[in-house]
Parts: sequence; C-alpha cells; structure tokens
Amino acid sequence: MDDVVGNDAKIGQDWPLQIYQTLKASGVSQISYVPDAGHSRLIELSHADPSIQTTVLTTEEEGVALSAGAWLGGDRAVLLMQSSGVGNCVNMFSLAASCRLPFLTLVTMRGEWAEFNPWQIPMGKATQQAFEIMGVTVFRLDRPEDAEEVISAACALAFESDQQIAVLISQRMLGRKKWTETK
Repeated sequence: MDDVVGNDAKIGQDWPLQIYQTLKASGVSQISYVPDAGHSRLIELSHADPSIQTTVLTTEEEGVALSAGAWLGGDRAVLLMQSSGVGNCVNMFSLAASCRLPFLTLVTMRGEWAEFNPWQIPMGKATQQAFEIMGVTVFRLDRPEDAEEVISAACALAFESDQQIAVLISQRMLGRKKWTETK
C-alpha cells in the first residue's frame, strides 16, 4: 500500500475541492478515471454528486473515447489519469484533434519530484512532450492556490474553443509518496 505524506504548504488548502467546484461551474457532468491516489479526493467528491456521472475505466484511452461520446451527446466530460497512463492514450488523442472535439484531462504527475519508484520517471519526463506532439495544449498546476484559475482557463479553452487540453498537476502538490508495510 502506498501512503501520501503531505507537506505544510498543503495543510488547509483543499485544492481538489476547488477543482471540483470549478468543473461543476464549467458544466462538467461526466468524469472518467483509472483509480489513482492523487485524484482520490476529486473522485470522492464526484461520486457523492448525483449530477455527475462517474465511470471507472480499465485503461486510460477509454476515457478519450468516452469524452468524445459525451460531447456528441451534449455533455462535458473530464478524464482523470496519472502520468504513467498518458503513453496508453497517444493514438486516441488523434480522435479529438481530427474531429475537432473538446477534450480535457487532469493528470497527476509522477516521476518528477521526490519520486521513489524508478519505473515512474521515464513517462514522467515524457508526459508533456507526448501531449504536445499530439497537439494537446498543456497547462501546469504547480501551486494549490492556482487551482481554480488554471482549471477555469482549461475548461474555457477546451469547451468554448473546442481545444484539447491537459492540466498536469505537480507531484509536489500531491505530497511525497512512499511505500509502507501494513501488518
């Protein structure tokens, strides 16, 4: 089991709640995700809201297709994933670009700050470039106090201008991860 160890800068700063409220204010009604500890609070908030349809995915690229279908059906959707899942989606990103469909994904980063798992580092380094190569505009969320502003700007660009947007949520905001043994 892995624990997330917070830092003093995050205490009292409920940035996942700010993200949730901003998504709601932007008309998002569907959220898909592969389970991820970094998104756990946002996932819990979404599940507790009967006006948001949540979908657990078996793989991240399903979320790209789900977002496209949601838009075609008149809804706004967001895909939540970890940076390690971005490589699974590269081919599917062409769907949104080719069809000029809005696409928004929120990506919790691994492999960039105080990472303990060497397997996370290569994709962590390649995440932003993978998005950009596929024509996805990348925003970074590095400070909890910027959550509302960054997510609001990302929603506007995605849903009002039919753009493909990824918001990379800094690993530093998530806190240091470490493996712990449970007995």
